[in-house]
Amino acid sequence: MEADARIKIEGISKSFGPIKALRDVNFELGHKEIIGLVGDNAAGKSTLLKIISGAYQQDEGSIYIEGNKVDIKNPIYAQKSGIEIVYQDFMLAPNLDITANIFLGREIYKNWGFMRKLEKDKMKINAKKTLEKLGFDMDINSNVSNLSGGQQQTVAIARALHFEPAMILMDEPTASLSLGAVEELLERVKKVREHGASIIYVSHRIPEVIEIADRILVLRRGKIANELDPKTTNVTEIVKNMTGTSIN
Repeated sequence: MEADARIKIEGISKSFGPIKALRDVNFELGHKEIIGLVGDNAAGKSTLLKIISGAYQQDEGSIYIEGNKVDIKNPIYAQKSGIEIVYQDFMLAPNLDITANIFLGREIYKNWGFMRKLEKDKMKINAKKTLEKLGFDMDINSNVSNLSGGQQQTVAIARALHFEPAMILMDEPTASLSLGAVEELLERVKKVREHGASIIYVSHRIPEVIEIADRILVLRRGKIANELDPKTTNVTEIVKNMTGTSIN
C-alpha cells in the first residue's frame, strides 16, 4: 500500500440476490485527495459509499484505513473511524435551527449533579466556527426550513466537517441545486479539503467532477472500468468509459 493512502479498498464485492452490485473493486484514496466517482445508473456508486460508511457489509474484500485493516460494522463504527457521509437529500431536520442540525444525535452535554445539561452556548460557538471554515456567514439560529437548497447542503457538509473526519463521502451533493448554488458548493468542498479531509465525490454532473477531482474513477457494471486524469479528459471520454463504448 502507498504510504500516503488514507483508505485502501481491496477486492470489494457485493451482491443483492442474483444481482452483482460490485465486483472486485480496488482503489486507494490519498490524504487531502478528492476522487471523483462516476458511473451510469446501477453502476454501484451508492453501494460502494454505503459499504465504506457502514450502512452495508461487503460480501468479499477488505478495507484498510491508514494501513490498518478494519471491519466497518455499522455507521457509528465508520464515524469513530473518521468517516462521514453527506447524502443528496441532506438528512436535515427542517424544523430545527442550524446548530441543532450540526449536532443532531451528537449533542454536547455537561453533567449537572445527577442530570445532564445541554450546552447550547458551546454548541452555537462551535457551529459558528465550523461554518466560518466553509466561508458561510449565516445566522446559526435560523431554522433550516428557511434556507435555500445550497445553504442546506452547506449545513450538511458543516455537520460532517465539524467532527474533523479523515474522510468525507459525498453522494450526489448537488443533485437538487441550481447551477449557481453548485459553484458555491464546489468552493466549499475545496475548503473541506483544505482543512485536511479526503473526499470521495459522486455526481452525475460530469463537468463538476472534472472541476473538483484530482482523479476520476469510472464504475461500470460494478467494476472500476478506468481511472482518468481530470486535466486531460473530457465529458465525451468519460461517458464512453461509463457506457463501455469504444473510443476511436
